[in-house]
Amino acid sequence: MRSVTYSMGVSLDGYIVGPDGDIIPAPPPDEEVWGLVTDEIREVGVHLMGRRLYETMLYWETADQDPSLDDAELEWAALWKPLPKVVFSTTLSAVQGNARLASGGLAEEIERLRAEPGEGDIAIGGATLAAEAAALGLIDEYRARVYPMLVGGGIAYFPQHERRVDLQLVETRTFSSSVVYLRYRVTR
Repeated sequence: MRSVTYSMGVSLDGYIVGPDGDIIPAPPPDEEVWGLVTDEIREVGVHLMGRRLYETMLYWETADQDPSLDDAELEWAALWKPLPKVVFSTTLSAVQGNARLASGGLAEEIERLRAEPGEGDIAIGGATLAAEAAALGLIDEYRARVYPMLVGGGIAYFPQHERRVDLQLVETRTFSSSVVYLRYRVTR
C-alpha cells in the first residue's frame, strides 16, 4: 500500500510559515538540502495540496525558463512538473499543468489513490491539508527539515489536535548548514 507522507521545512519552534507570511526556510536551502528534497520528490507518485500551496508552487511549472536557477533547482523542477498533483480548493475552478481539482474529500481521495495501481508515495503539502489528514489518522510518515531559526509564530508544522500519535524515528541527518532532517513513521 502506498504511504502518505508529510514533508516540509520547519523552524526550530515548529512553524512552516512565519508570522510575516514567509515560507520556512527564509534563506535559500543549501546544495545538501536541495539534494534531500530532490531525493524525496523522486519517491512521490502523486502530490496532494491545498490552494495556497498550489498557487505558491505554480512557479515551478515554468521554472525551467528562469535563467537564474542552478542545476540542482532545474533538476527538481524537471521532476516536479510532470508529477501528478491533486488540489483541494473550494475557490478554484481550474488548475494548470499536471494537476486536477479533487473530486471528493481528503479521506476518499487518499483511499482511491491507495487502491489504484501506482508507484511512489502520496505526498501531502501544506499545513491545513496535513492537519486534516493527521486528524483522520491518514499520515504514515512525518518528514521535517528543521531550520536553525525561531520565528515566534505563524502556521505550525504539527496540527493542533487532541490525540496522541506515537512515532518511530526512521532517519536523521545533520547538514553543514545546521539544518536537521527528521523522518518519523507513525506506529499503529
